[in-house]
Amino acid sequence: MNFPFYIAKRYLFSKKSHNAINVISAISVCGVALATLALVCTLSVFNGFQDLVATFFTAFDPELKITAVTGKVFDGQEARIEALRRMPEIAVFSESLEENAMVQYKGRQTMAVIKGIEDNFEDLTAIDSILFGRGQFVLHDEVVDYAIPGIELVSILGTGIKFLDPLEIYAPKRGAKVNMANPASSFNSADLYSSGLVFAVNQQKYDSSYILTSLQFARRLFQYDTEVSSVELKLKPDADVGSVKSKIQKILGDGFRVQDRYEQQADTFRIMEIEKLISYIFLTFILMIACFNVIGSLSMLIIDKKADVVTLRNLGASDKLITRIFLFEGRMISLIGAVVGVILGLILCFIQQEFGLLSLGGGNSGGNFVVDAYPVSVHVWDIVIVFVTVLVVGFLSVWYPVRYLSRRLLAGNLFIIVDTADVCRFVRYGLAAFFVFISFRLLAYGFIWLSLFFFVVNLVLPYG
Repeated sequence: MNFPFYIAKRYLFSKKSHNAINVISAISVCGVALATLALVCTLSVFNGFQDLVATFFTAFDPELKITAVTGKVFDGQEARIEALRRMPEIAVFSESLEENAMVQYKGRQTMAVIKGIEDNFEDLTAIDSILFGRGQFVLHDEVVDYAIPGIELVSILGTGIKFLDPLEIYAPKRGAKVNMANPASSFNSADLYSSGLVFAVNQQKYDSSYILTSLQFARRLFQYDTEVSSVELKLKPDADVGSVKSKIQKILGDGFRVQDRYEQQADTFRIMEIEKLISYIFLTFILMIACFNVIGSLSMLIIDKKADVVTLRNLGASDKLITRIFLFEGRMISLIGAVVGVILGLILCFIQQEFGLLSLGGGNSGGNFVVDAYPVSVHVWDIVIVFVTVLVVGFLSVWYPVRYLSRRLLAGNLFIIVDTADVCRFVRYGLAAFFVFISFRLLAYGFIWLSLFFFVVNLVLPYG
C-alpha cells in the first residue's frame, strides 16, 4: 500500500485531538457533496427540458432534411436527388415546398408560411400526436385543397378549428412588376378549406405561422413545376443517422445541406446549451467557495499533527513524503464529496423521474405547462464532466495551501501561516485560468460579445 495514502486515510477517519477538526472535515465533505449534487441535478433538468423540446420538434421535423446551400428551391427530379429514393437505409422519402404568403379570413389578414407536403407526411413524422379537432389527415381531394393550420394562427385569424369559409391565400407572382393601377393583378390567389384539424407543436415558430397543405397546391400558388424547398427523409429503424447523413452528403456534394433534427433547430438548442453552460459556471463558483472549507480543515489538521510530523521526520520521512500525506488528505475529502454528491444527485434525479416531486403545475393540475413536473434526463457525459470538475477544483484548491503550510511546518514556523500576497496571487491566477476557459467555451457557441466580456475581465485582474 502507498504509505502517504495509508497515513492520510488514518488521519481522515481517526478521531482528532480536537472535535472541531472532525466537525469541520465532515462539513467540508458535505459542502463538496452538496455542490456536486447541485451540478448533477441542475444539468439533468436542463437536459430534460432540452429532450422535451426535442420531442415537440420531432413531431413536425423530419429525421433528415436536405436543402440547397444557395437559393430557396432546387429541382426535386435531379438525378442526385432521385438516387436517394433507391437507398436501402431510407424508409420514407418526401418532398416539401415552403414559401411566405398572406392569409385572409373574413377581413383578418396575417402573414403565414405555406408548407406544401406530400401525402406520406404522416409516415414521415409523428404529426398525428399533435393534431387536434375532428377530421382526418387529408390534404386534398379531387375538388379542393385543405389546410391544417397552427393553433395560434387559428386564434390570430379567428377561424376556429372548423372554419366554414375558405382561407384566402395571396402570393406575389414570380417576376411580375407591381401594377399600381390594379395591385391585385400582381398576386396569385387561391382558397384552402378546413380539414377539421389543427396542430400544436407548442413552439410559436410553428403554431403561429405555419399552414400545412398539399404540395400540388403550393406549386400552383408559387408557380413552380418540379421545384422543392427541401427533401425530407425518415430512416429505417436499424439505420445509423450519422453514417447515413455522411453518405447522403457525399452523394449530393457541397451544393446541398443535410441536417438532422438538432441541426434543423440549431438556434433553439444553442440557446439552451448556453443557459446550461452559464448554470454550470455559477455552480462551479459555488463549488470553489465550498472548497475553502477543505482548506480550513486541512489547516487545522496540519496544526493538530505537528508532533506526528516531527516523529515521521525522525524516522527518515522526507519533506516530499510528508507533504504528499496532507495532499492525499485533501484529495480524499474532494473525492468522497464528489462520489457522495454524484450518488445523491442520481438518486434525486431518479425520484423526480419516477414520482415528479417538483411540480410545474401542468397537465391535469390546470396549469399552463405541457408537463406536470420538472423533466429530468441524466446524460453520462454530464456526470463525467461534473465528477472531473469537482476533482480538478478540489485538487487545485488544496495543492497550494498544503504545500505552503507544509513548508511552514517543516521549517518550524507553523504559526506564520498565511502570506496574504501569496494567497491572493493564487486566487487571482485560478480565476484567470477559469475566465480563459469560459471565454473559449462561449466563443465556441458563437457568443462573441459575451466571450469578449469574460476576456476583458480576465485582463483587468491584477496578478501582482
